Amino acid sequence: MSKILVTGAGGFIGSHLVERLAADGAQVRAFVEYDSRGSWGWLDDAAPETLDAVEIIAGDIRDSHAVRQAMSGCDTVLHLAALIGIPYSYLAPESYVDTNVTGTLNIVQAATDLGVSRVVHTSASEVYGTAQYVPIDESHPLNPQSPYAATKVGAHDRSKGPAVIRLGATSPTRDFTYVADTVAGFLAAARSDRAVGEVVNIGTNFEISVGDTARTIAELMNVDIEIETEDTRLRPDASEVERLWCDNTRAAEQVGWQPSHAGLEGFRRGLEATIGWFAAPANRAGYKAHIYNV
Repeated sequence: MSKILVTGAGGFIGSHLVERLAADGAQVRAFVEYDSRGSWGWLDDAAPETLDAVEIIAGDIRDSHAVRQAMSGCDTVLHLAALIGIPYSYLAPESYVDTNVTGTLNIVQAATDLGVSRVVHTSASEVYGTAQYVPIDESHPLNPQSPYAATKVGAHDRSKGPAVIRLGATSPTRDFTYVADTVAGFLAAARSDRAVGEVVNIGTNFEISVGDTARTIAELMNVDIEIETEDTRLRPDASEVERLWCDNTRAAEQVGWQPSHAGLEGFRRGLEATIGWFAAPANRAGYKAHIYNV
């Protein structure tokens, strides 16, 4: 761990974590909540040798720009920043969403963009609710019983249980073409005299099933999924297109076009870019993922 960022470093646990890391000789950057008095929370009482060894940055976890600046140059992030206090969460639930959910989203988005190798996210025992069995293991169902606990669940990764993905037929294959390659194909055809009057197929010369596509997306997002076939999503009898695989030989010969996202490796790169786009809440706002839009 070349440089470690600790968010929520002014809190009780965060300050102790900073002290331990500094004592171990790590390069530590402490992200504390901005205060007009210049307070660093519990770190105000840290030993001088600790404060001398630590870089302290004040900001707000809800501010994506501040988060990105704090994370720049860090290899590991220990994310403890959160709005705590269960009773107050009933009075100001929106504050908890902004801090605990949006704040965590800021962390993971910046980590992806900056190439941070590891983010350790802090949850809370409250996410399990009243124990359905004891001792509570990691497979215990999540049952938040307060707005605070709900926001901690909302900030989770999905490692505590698979997400259910509802699809139609999963065996048909498709030759997916990344949009930038499709655009390049149009331009190449428009500029080529040899393409006049010709039919030219644009595709990657690679096929993958719908089910394997979903599993690849889950792998890239580091989530577990269960795929369920939903009858309403199945095409009528004899109407499913079982296989599409493009021969792009003529595209190369006639218009000089070749995909930059070819094969499985190119397909994965295209998916990574697409996942990154959908990670922004504003880009998801126009989609109603909770319904099947026929």
